[in-house]
Amino acid sequence: MTYKIIDLFAGPGGLGEGFAAYKNGSIFDIALSAEMESSAYKTLTLRSFFRKIRGDQKALNAYYSFCESADSPRPGDLFPLAWKAAEEEAHQLTLGDPTDNQKLDVLLHQAKLHEDRTVLIGGPPCQAYSLVGRARNMGKQDYVAEDDHRHFLYKEYLRILNRSRPAVFVMENVKGILSAKVGGKLVFHDILRDLTDPGKALGKRSGARYAIHSLVSPAKFEYGDDPEDLDASEFIIKAEKFGIPQARHRVILLGVREDLGYDGTKFLRESDQLCVEDAFLGMPLLRSKLSTNDSDTSWCEAVLGNANRLYKDAREQRMGTLAEELKAGMLRMNGSLATGALRFPRRNSSHGQTRFHKWVQDPRLNVWLNHETRSHMSSDLARYYFSAVYGQTFNRSPKGHHDFSLKGLAPDHANWESGKFADRFRVQLQKAPSTTVTSHIAKDGHYFIHPDPRQCRSLTVREAARLQTFPDNYFFQGNRTQQYHQVGNAVPSLLANQIAHVVNLIVSDT
Repeated sequence: MTYKIIDLFAGPGGLGEGFAAYKNGSIFDIALSAEMESSAYKTLTLRSFFRKIRGDQKALNAYYSFCESADSPRPGDLFPLAWKAAEEEAHQLTLGDPTDNQKLDVLLHQAKLHEDRTVLIGGPPCQAYSLVGRARNMGKQDYVAEDDHRHFLYKEYLRILNRSRPAVFVMENVKGILSAKVGGKLVFHDILRDLTDPGKALGKRSGARYAIHSLVSPAKFEYGDDPEDLDASEFIIKAEKFGIPQARHRVILLGVREDLGYDGTKFLRESDQLCVEDAFLGMPLLRSKLSTNDSDTSWCEAVLGNANRLYKDAREQRMGTLAEELKAGMLRMNGSLATGALRFPRRNSSHGQTRFHKWVQDPRLNVWLNHETRSHMSSDLARYYFSAVYGQTFNRSPKGHHDFSLKGLAPDHANWESGKFADRFRVQLQKAPSTTVTSHIAKDGHYFIHPDPRQCRSLTVREAARLQTFPDNYFFQGNRTQQYHQVGNAVPSLLANQIAHVVNLIVSDT
């Protein structure tokens, strides 16, 4: 039996990908996905097209040709029927806008979904709930949380939940939602109550009711329960425990319609921890670019000049081990590395055999997609080189003015010595899961420094996508900044695939 998926606030489709790829698409089929941002919508549509042509070798050849050459025609132009089907699935809609809400209602009516064979997934935008977002809002003179519509976008999710009465829903958000308050009240408590009876929450007649379950513990919340009695942290999923090479901690709620009688005994299964080194297995070495007058020679001179200055200062300060590692890194420097490209030729590379590697790798693909390095100022290259060497030497990222004590490393920032920006430059460690990939990666890359000093750069979109477990054949559309945003805001698709497994177990038993 196939279950239809409604994917709201879909982004580039990480959550939907996990469901749609489960058991090669034989269990879950995306009926409709909605995303407001134009570049993410384009990515979503192209991925939908890819899924719809899985059994058509000619169409697949066209897709891979498009991936591998900018001169190839868009596959949708060659296979218009499949592209039309993709456009009937993916829609650019701003939920909460009355006109787009009406469009969505019409689309749902046309889809003729059966409530017992429907699953609703999605994560309302999290900027209003994240700790960083809340700190930024507090700095705005006229900010009033009650007037911030983003706090209430989950009600658009509620509206579709009440309308479609799906058997199961999956709702994802940042950990900060557990402590966010509006009007002195915890938002998460209101969300829990509202999700158990969406109709009542919307001021309508009480309709389908849901029990809210954790995917990692027996914790649950039912209609009439007091959220004060609940340990909300039980709903946090730590992605690194489930074979994701990233320490991503998110609140994910599993809602099951009460009449299905689910007993709450099915959970995600923990697996071996993966690290950044595992995620980047087989990926080519790339150098960063200089923001002005870039060339192999000028880049190498800038990096080696910075490295030599840092080495001499470390030696003068008698930082023996660090000084020696700074010097050793200089000897390993290669000035002839490429800088990548939107389509960068893939040569012989190592292949892993873990579940993660089998999920992301595609031996048919002859390029690395979205794998182009950023340009950086020479001063930042010094900090990147230092951070990468420091990470390799001490197995942690350097922090604040104490660790960045060498000459020329401290950034020209008024709050640098206050401690508020202690980890402004953060290197990802080879032997550990990465820190959480967020949309901030679109800004400057300082929080996402590559662990290899030879490359002296921030992560590419494709490397961030690997940490987010997007398959290598997932082609992100839009400009590079938009691509970073898409990846940073997504749900890791391999984690979503494991959630799909739990959902399948639930619906198969009811």
